[in-house]
Amino acid sequence: MIPLTEQEQKLIIKAISLAEEKSSGEIRVHIDNGSKDESSSSLAKIALDVFHSFKMTETKDRNGVLFYLNFDQKYLTIIGDEGIHKHVSQQFWNKLHEEMTYLFRDGEIAKGIIHGIDRAGNELIRYFPEHDIPTNELPNDISFS
Repeated sequence: MIPLTEQEQKLIIKAISLAEEKSSGEIRVHIDNGSKDESSSSLAKIALDVFHSFKMTETKDRNGVLFYLNFDQKYLTIIGDEGIHKHVSQQFWNKLHEEMTYLFRDGEIAKGIIHGIDRAGNELIRYFPEHDIPTNELPNDISFS
């Protein structure tokens, strides 16, 4: 089940576009509705497979960020490629995960996702500002499986 209305999905896509507007970074949101009764380690592997299938390691600056969510299993992982990860560290991702799950617990699913996108986007702008014409190497839509 997708706990997002069509309007909330549009707001999330807009947040991705805005976050990428002033950066060469790439952000993707993937909602997994198909993986049932998986362990956390299995979901982590699935998330990493999604990250690679989206060619997020092929961006010019290796600065892709994936938000992978499975609401049925109450699972969120955030994967930052090596370019952005070396600047923000694991502590940033852990804190962001905590902030997002706090909002999710309050039923603020779209707000939590947008918060994550905004925070990751700010770091991408900080470390990978767009100097020329903005490029968009990956789609900004929400993907589902």
